[in-house]
Amino acid sequence: MTNSVPKIAAIHDMSGYGRCSLTVILPIISALGCQVCPLPTAILSNHSEYKDFYFYDCTEHLEKYYENWELNSLKFDCMYSGFLGSQKQIDIIINILNKMKDNNNTLAVVDPVMGDHGKIYRTYNQEMITKMSELVKYADIITPNFTEASILLNKDYTTEKLSIEILKNYLKKLSDIGPKVVVLTGIHTSDDEHANLCYEKEKDKYYIIPYEYVNTRFPGTGDLFTSLFVGYLYRGKSVPEAIDEASRFVTLSVKTTLLENSDRKNGVAFEKIIKELFNESNKYNYRLI
Repeated sequence: MTNSVPKIAAIHDMSGYGRCSLTVILPIISALGCQVCPLPTAILSNHSEYKDFYFYDCTEHLEKYYENWELNSLKFDCMYSGFLGSQKQIDIIINILNKMKDNNNTLAVVDPVMGDHGKIYRTYNQEMITKMSELVKYADIITPNFTEASILLNKDYTTEKLSIEILKNYLKKLSDIGPKVVVLTGIHTSDDEHANLCYEKEKDKYYIIPYEYVNTRFPGTGDLFTSLFVGYLYRGKSVPEAIDEASRFVTLSVKTTLLENSDRKNGVAFEKIIKELFNESNKYNYRLI
């Protein structure tokens, strides 16, 4: 079964303030024509880059929550998971994903959120890393940054600009874990290009998708990118086209927000340019490598 409006089971935390996780995923994927069905892993008053925040862990409710989706015979075209807060949560999500695949051959998109800029997030330990690697085995598509790719492959993180051949090796080894499509984000190549790269196993094709780099950081841009990527896939874009569209919108969101001189902890002001979601390109920047 394919739903007339694609249904995306979004397994993420929800922050009441700060543009990240479900507060990004819900408006972006909905605007791109899909129904977002949240399965919240935690509820926060605001995200954790603010000094003080309230945190409610939903781990004990996840299985019962999904059980009632099953009791109502609900089917999902895609499951998209992001940050997961504990080893137990990852075990539960693996079980839910397998049920979804058995029930409706659900596409599994996993953003293996574990760290950035060479640092593992404080909430992660070796047991959770091992479990995340197991979840990646069941994914159809993964969207790691270079830190997460290094963690998954048990490689030392490097700040060196890597050659295309080395990056292709990363993509291939990540695909060997299980996913059919690997999207490697936020790369600075030895050719001095800022780009996202991808590998499609079934086509045995590698792509590089350059983007305009803005030297700044906002929380939630990874969630924004993968949400855009998923939404554009369900608008009929190919994998490299969806990456190109997502990259363009993220860059424009960052540049728009910088003009505001607002609190960076609040994330990018994508609401101001939401109409740009539909100004889709007729000319794409990706190329085979």
